[in-house]
Amino acid sequence: MTCASCAMRIEKKLNRLDGVTATVNYATEKARVSVPAGMDAQTLIAEVEKAGYTAALPAREPERPERDADPELSSLRTRLVGSAVLAAPVVVLAMVPAFQFTYWQWLSLTLAAPVVVWGGWPFHRAALVNARHGAATMDTLVSIGTIAAFAWSLYALFFGTAGMPGMTHPFTFVASPSDAAGDIYLEVASGVTVFVLAGRYAEKRAKRRAGAALRALLDLGAKDVAVLREGREERIPVDRLAVGDLFVVRPGEKIATDGVVAEGASAVDLSLLTGESAPVEVTAGDDVTGATVNAGGRLVVRATRVGADTRLAQMAKLVGDAQSGKAQVQRLADRISAVFVPVVLVIAVATLAVWLLSGSSPAVAFTAAVAVLIIACPCALGLATPTALLVGTGRGAQLGVLIKGPEVLESTKTVDTIVLDKTGTVTEGRMTLTAVVPADGVDEGLLLRLAGAVEHASEHPVARAVAQAAGERTGDLPAPESFANEAGRGVRGVVDGHLVLVGRASLLSEWSMELDADLAARRDAEEAAGRTVVCVAWDGEARGLLVVADAVKPTSAEAVAGLRALGLTPILLTGDNAAVARRVADEVGIHEVIAEVLPEDKVDAVARLQAQGRVVAMVGDGVNDAAALAAADLGLAMGTGTDVAIEAADITLVRGDLRAAVDAIRLARRTLGTIKGNLFWAFAYNVAALPLAALGLLNPMIAGAAMAFSSVFVVGNSLRLRRFRAR
Repeated sequence: MTCASCAMRIEKKLNRLDGVTATVNYATEKARVSVPAGMDAQTLIAEVEKAGYTAALPAREPERPERDADPELSSLRTRLVGSAVLAAPVVVLAMVPAFQFTYWQWLSLTLAAPVVVWGGWPFHRAALVNARHGAATMDTLVSIGTIAAFAWSLYALFFGTAGMPGMTHPFTFVASPSDAAGDIYLEVASGVTVFVLAGRYAEKRAKRRAGAALRALLDLGAKDVAVLREGREERIPVDRLAVGDLFVVRPGEKIATDGVVAEGASAVDLSLLTGESAPVEVTAGDDVTGATVNAGGRLVVRATRVGADTRLAQMAKLVGDAQSGKAQVQRLADRISAVFVPVVLVIAVATLAVWLLSGSSPAVAFTAAVAVLIIACPCALGLATPTALLVGTGRGAQLGVLIKGPEVLESTKTVDTIVLDKTGTVTEGRMTLTAVVPADGVDEGLLLRLAGAVEHASEHPVARAVAQAAGERTGDLPAPESFANEAGRGVRGVVDGHLVLVGRASLLSEWSMELDADLAARRDAEEAAGRTVVCVAWDGEARGLLVVADAVKPTSAEAVAGLRALGLTPILLTGDNAAVARRVADEVGIHEVIAEVLPEDKVDAVARLQAQGRVVAMVGDGVNDAAALAAADLGLAMGTGTDVAIEAADITLVRGDLRAAVDAIRLARRTLGTIKGNLFWAFAYNVAALPLAALGLLNPMIAGAAMAFSSVFVVGNSLRLRRFRAR
């Protein structure tokens, strides 16, 4: 498929079959088809082939998109570079009479011929396919215009006066039909080819990124695994793991596949898949998920799901389905060309016929018809989107905003709701000590120092948060003696002669230590607000509390206010519990909260909002956000997050600052406005000159000059985006 109209043609062809409902996505080159019982895939494939295209069934296993170079992309790049090198001297010779030496026109023909024939072959081939099926696209106009200009140049060189020694190509504004046989338009044919090739190459590069989210997601899984065979460990590739196998997961390793803990106890970091900031304690009999990280002790796990059945594979399928199910966004140029191209072709044919019927010579009639085609050739149109996108995205990169493609920009104009993931987007995404609460008469520094010393020996993420804060506030921490880890409840050890216990209140109760009324009330209040509370005791008494939470980023409240100023309604979406979500939402000024959702539920939440008629943007940073980012009308990923989220999103916020989302939407809307302005002027120049060309008052050479001027105007208009400033 070479343009969005190709996807529309295939879609119409499939939908004509009885009982078939199909949607074809040009960006991902995939079709989602519902068929009646009894219809096989070969019927669908045959129908696609009748339309002039090819199709194949996807594999059941999640595909890993190829990392190698795309042959089609490489071919386009080769054509673009070769054509640009050959076309440059042709344009210079034609536009600057001072450079026109004897027989310069034959050198131009030698250089232009491979550009038009070889460089423009993708357009000619697509035009032929379109013609066989009674359709016309921008490929049709480019092909006919360049071939007509080139063919007339051949006629003028071999049968007219253009091939004579000493021929010059004066730059005049007055058309002279009688001189038609002395004019050549090689610079028009080669220049248009190069400009449109450049636009096609940029589009192809953007499309190739569509599979990167799936590749990043699948790469999260473990590559090999230590399987227990007859009591001994044997390391094998993870794809050889079978249901029922026992495998070992050491601290810091990824869990190879979904399973049930057979032996051991540990804390498992689920943040990659669920977005939960706090790790989950697991013991024998608990379920664990592949690609999550064992943050604590040694585990022996029995595999329950492998391959395409794992939760990771199902999430990969979710991302793929969400991408394929996106509403098609027709490129603005293709929308306009749906009417413009047929109209231009009709005008060109009508011009030729009218001149011939009026008794004029074929040379005069053909000159007028070629002028119509050339003035309508999309030279500036080929620059309208790429130049604005280039300048806009370049400016965005300076501000920490990466926009992936022109189709992204249209969504920003209509977005009215923005869904914000909590962990890592609105909050820091890591556990931080937020409060130290000593009992009456206990020194706060001593409380933190003793607790931090014991926690420093633990690998638990909450323990690391306490130990880090203790080290920063009290200096070097002493090493504990007789350290012991009470699975799922806390730790204990001897520090400076004190037996110190740090953990849940139940751990203190086992040692006959209870929190006093004030500490118990504070603990209940903090836990009700969604924070994690660690109790500390030594020498037989409860001495205080440590409060740990995922802290809100200092710029989040300002960012939420900025989003509201753009007319957007912010919604907080999180896998954390409702109390945590409500506390964070109140702190940053968000009124609507959707909490305690799984990755699948995040996609459903976005879909529900869209079903209400809202146009939804989504901001996230985790693997669990990837499918929702792909399903949203506009996906924005925090650059500090996972590669999966970044690849699934339409816009990446490099700074990891939510305020960048405000700048991203402002910049995208400004860039879209510039593209629309460029497209208007690109067509306005040509449309205004069409009557002149049809009346024979416009030499095709002037048409080439008009196109060059419109191109300069378009580039200048795009460069204004460099003045965009962040608020």
